Amino acid sequence: MAFVQVSMLEGRTVEQKRALTQAINEAMVEHVGANPELLHIVITEYPRGDWARAGVLMSDIPPG
Repeated sequence: MAFVQVSMLEGRTVEQKRALTQAINEAMVEHVGANPELLHIVITEYPRGDWARAGVLMSDIPPG
């Protein structure tokens, strides 16, 4: 069994997350021989006000 956790800021569409999990699944199968039936991928999204970079909340930085 393999477990992949992705942490990112909220705001992606379901289609983007679907494409991401498919790409991760393919990469894990190709590069480490993971069994796709036993591969778990969890996406945890955070509001911009709950994530900081260099001591500055992401909500205080313009997106882009």
